[in-house]
Amino acid sequence: MTELSFAKQFLTTLSSQPVKVPIDHVEDPRKFPARPAYILPKMPHKMNKRQKHALAPGQESSVTVSFKSIRDASFQMTLSQQPLSTSILDLKKTVAEKMNVPENKLRLLHHKKPCSDLKALKDVVGPKEREVEFSVMVMGGSSGITTGAAPATGDAGAGVQGEVDAESKQQQQKESQRRNMLRGLDSDESDFWKDLETFLLQQFNDGEASQKVLDVFRNAWMAQKE
Repeated sequence: MTELSFAKQFLTTLSSQPVKVPIDHVEDPRKFPARPAYILPKMPHKMNKRQKHALAPGQESSVTVSFKSIRDASFQMTLSQQPLSTSILDLKKTVAEKMNVPENKLRLLHHKKPCSDLKALKDVVGPKEREVEFSVMVMGGSSGITTGAAPATGDAGAGVQGEVDAESKQQQQKESQRRNMLRGLDSDESDFWKDLETFLLQQFNDGEASQKVLDVFRNAWMAQKE
């Protein structure tokens, strides 16, 4: 007997049987037999209730915040006992003052994702975490800014000559930095490629797409050198 003939014979047998319950059948619940409520047996041992560590009135949970620079491995900074209500903007101000760089040049990254200034620590830290680490990225290629005015000595002519020399020295430093940066583009570990990768990741929010665009830029740079 084939499967098809078996199925036909089975359906024929079912169709010959009387339909006991119609499709639109509705049972009256008042006709159901009375049944007592089923009560679960008691456990042999009582379960311990989870105790919440309540904070004192006016006390707020705090975490330890650490910072590491992407470029300068020697820069490390730790802030202890930071309330969860502390904003990312306040943290940026503290780090900017420590690194001596403008606040708008800083970006704080958490798990390689930029953090908005409007967020607070409670939006970043998990419920059970007591420590959080941020990566510090300085935009614009500067790792620090040294401020201070040169003392004014000598006559007016010497002052003008000093300004000219300082400007010439600054131009030479910029030219030297530009050459070093162009020379460093040949390496995949260049700070420029790292900054570009972080920027693309911030724009796309997709690691695969940002890596493809980064490869296009890098391949174009290598091709024009050949």
